[in-house]
Amino acid sequence: MNIRELAKLTGQAERQIRYMIAEGFVPPPSGGRATADYGEDHVTAIRRYSALRQQGLPPQAIRVLLASGQSAPFPVAPGIVLHVDPSVIGTSMDVDALAQRISKVLRDILQEPTDAQHQHAARRSR
Repeated sequence: MNIRELAKLTGQAERQIRYMIAEGFVPPPSGGRATADYGEDHVTAIRRYSALRQQGLPPQAIRVLLASGQSAPFPVAPGIVLHVDPSVIGTSMDVDALAQRISKVLRDILQEPTDAQHQHAARRSR
């Protein structure tokens, strides 16, 4: 796709896309200047940058985060921080299934054990 199509698909201005490319947040297009071609990797990189900016990270912090390869922390509630691998930010995932999985893990971790769970744990420790 060309830059106009990319801009329309991502909701970003062409000028902003060029900025993201110049700053290294988005890879350069394939082909020459007159035949620049953009693909799904460009869409994902733009969405990743946009998602991180919406979370309040300044461009310099995004640069450091992406260069470090470490996870991006997102505070969820007091004492709970969700850490997300930057390589998956902006990609298409089954968010509903992921939310259900996270919900189950949080319930398992945060709920007090029931009597049945206490008895099961006691039997396992014998």
